[in-house]
Amino acid sequence: MSTTINKEEIQKFSRLADEWWDVNGKFKPLHMFNPIRIEYIIDKITKKFSIKKNKSNLLNGLNILDIGCGGGLISEPMARLGASVTGIDASEKNISVAKLHSRNNGLKINYINTSPENLKDFEKFDIILNLEIVEHVEDVSLYIKSCYKLLKSGGIMFTATLNRSFNSYLKAIIGAEYILRWLPIGTHDWNKFIKPEELEKFLSEEKFSTLDIKGLKFNPFFRKWKRSNDLSVNYIICSLKN
Repeated sequence: MSTTINKEEIQKFSRLADEWWDVNGKFKPLHMFNPIRIEYIIDKITKKFSIKKNKSNLLNGLNILDIGCGGGLISEPMARLGASVTGIDASEKNISVAKLHSRNNGLKINYINTSPENLKDFEKFDIILNLEIVEHVEDVSLYIKSCYKLLKSGGIMFTATLNRSFNSYLKAIIGAEYILRWLPIGTHDWNKFIKPEELEKFLSEEKFSTLDIKGLKFNPFFRKWKRSNDLSVNYIICSLKN
């Protein structure tokens, strides 16, 4: 049976699961990355669903699926903004960490230890978040196909990943893993990185249309991430289910 689960990748992140919420631990880069991801996601959601940004409980009434949720670094901010959030992850340990942390913070999030192709008989979602996941899955085509089935018609999906470029090899592998030691060595496999045109092809084959694509670039002087037109390393695609 086809699957999106890569067991080696799951084991790798399961070993790090206890560090998800340590801002100075192994997931420090994701904590630094989170504000720009959230800013971009909120910007596109408010425009798509005509929501006023000064509204309290900004995402109230929207159902969000966070795939590969890890310890809940994106699920929790979405829930705090009023969304009904389901977070799924193929790592049982990640889900245990996420459940405990959300419970301790008084948040109601539906966490499930599963993969998208195995999420059966479920209410369809307004929004799907695929953040830094597709470069770790076993079968990208099946993954996108599964997402399509889980998204409402007219719903939007965010897919953030890494470009397979010389620049990404220097920055995401050599720089982040070997020189700066921001990530454990072996976190990423450069050969699994996906070029934007390849990802857009996977999306268009499942009748997704691209609404927007942006690069996400790190400024080492200010130690902050910003949006960019440079797609050579990190990028994010916002797509619409037609």
